[in-house]
Amino acid sequence: MSHPIQSPFVEIDRADWARLAPRMPDPLAEAEVRRLRGTGDRLELREVAEVYLPLSRLISLYQESAARLHRETTGFLGAPTHPTPFVIGVAGSVAVGKSTTARLLQELLKRWEGSPKVDLMTTDGFLHPNRVLEQRGIMHRKGFPESYDRRALLQFVTRVKSGAAEVRAPVYSHLTYDIVPGEEIVVRRPDILVVEGLNVLQPPPSGAHLAVSDLFDFSVYVDARTSAIREWYVERFFALKATAFQDPQSYFHRFASMSDAQARAYSSEMWDTINGPNLVSHILPTRSRADLVLRKADDHSIRSVLLRKV
Repeated sequence: MSHPIQSPFVEIDRADWARLAPRMPDPLAEAEVRRLRGTGDRLELREVAEVYLPLSRLISLYQESAARLHRETTGFLGAPTHPTPFVIGVAGSVAVGKSTTARLLQELLKRWEGSPKVDLMTTDGFLHPNRVLEQRGIMHRKGFPESYDRRALLQFVTRVKSGAAEVRAPVYSHLTYDIVPGEEIVVRRPDILVVEGLNVLQPPPSGAHLAVSDLFDFSVYVDARTSAIREWYVERFFALKATAFQDPQSYFHRFASMSDAQARAYSSEMWDTINGPNLVSHILPTRSRADLVLRKADDHSIRSVLLRKV
């Protein structure tokens, strides 16, 4: 007799999830949503209220609980210390909308009790510089796990999590498609740190004992059908071709003059040979490690939420 496969998640459809939304009048204005919305994303105010507001409240409850446990533990030990930042991981494919999710969470979490200080860090700054990728012959695998300085990323999050007064990280430019020499981002003891990236939920690499995901207090995976993400990726390429790629300083300026047929063929090939295989082999397998999964419909809207059972 076969038994149904038990899932560690409970799935909540959007209508039921929306009923959990707490009272917060006008959490974001339309202009703020436009500013936070990534290229190609179709985020609307209604989705902020129905999906992201309850998500931010749930995370704030986790953060408040963690802070309370910290106070009680240090009191029990008789050795008071600075509270450690609550670290959130946000993962998902290229073009799925994870950057929009991360920015939204940062803005909404700031607005809960005590107005916590919330910082956002993307893992792009921990990509190896292009010269290193070229030396190693893996420029075509940019975004794959081996293209990141995983040790530096782990050290960064470890220091933040340990309560270091200042922690510095490299800066990545999407204009030049490379690390910016000499520039740094400084994180100074936030209450909450959001870490967003393709591979943030991966387990430790072979031979290592710790992964950055081990330091997360809560994690979110933004999910959709692979075929839908592929189309969103192509659509985003067209949007960038008409905007960011027009800048002569852009690494991708050479694509600005492509015909529509050339742009579709090129972006489809990039998905099929690079971003799609990276999703299937490295990113999608980490979905089950998340605490919460946001499932998108083909029109980019959130259709349901999977929450790990407590």
